[in-house]
Amino acid sequence: MSNTTQHVAVVTGASQGIGAALVTAYRKLGYAVVATSRSIEPSDDPGLLTVRGDLAEPGMGARVVEQALARFGRIDTLVNNAGIFVAKPFTEYTDEDFQAVAGLNLRGFFEISRSAVAAMLAQGGGGHLVNVSTSLVDHADSHVPSALASLTKGGLNAVTRSLAIEYASRGIRVNTVALGIIRTSMHPADTHADLATLHPLGRMGEIEDVVDAILYLENAGFVTGEILHVDGGQSAGR
Repeated sequence: MSNTTQHVAVVTGASQGIGAALVTAYRKLGYAVVATSRSIEPSDDPGLLTVRGDLAEPGMGARVVEQALARFGRIDTLVNNAGIFVAKPFTEYTDEDFQAVAGLNLRGFFEISRSAVAAMLAQGGGGHLVNVSTSLVDHADSHVPSALASLTKGGLNAVTRSLAIEYASRGIRVNTVALGIIRTSMHPADTHADLATLHPLGRMGEIEDVVDAILYLENAGFVTGEILHVDGGQSAGR
């Protein structure tokens, strides 16, 4: 398969956890992958381009897309996995907290998505954006004060629907997975038992649960504008 016909996925926040698992999953699907994060290491895999950088920095998103096009010639999927979660009482958030969270969750999303959609349109339309959000947007929890997450990820939920409709006629789908608490290195092992109880299914999510949901959306050609909750029933109620 030549570079002009092989599908290409861009994955942000790709150095560990969900992002790293998505890189592996898309490679197994036969996609070339562009993986970006602040700490990503070079790869010997000719089908994998790593781009190190902070998406909160102006211009970084465009540079990732430029390097993807220079290496592989097209972009078919962008997974906006990179994000920051800071849980604090609202009045304890600092200006620095706001700048960090909004910088990655909003500006980072905006710049790389704008460039990726432009690339999809330039190659004739068709493509897929997948965003990663949180069920706390729909189901606030007094035990997890997280106004900045709701402020920024709620924006992603809303823009998912907006972009899905704006670009539906050009074959670009836009979807979001809204997550419960996923077992990653972000959560110390001694917190897992308590975190499991926050989900009606009685367990934390696994990275594979998220990958499976994103791959479902990747292959679900009639699904766009969807906020798919991968949260053990958290958003449905308690």
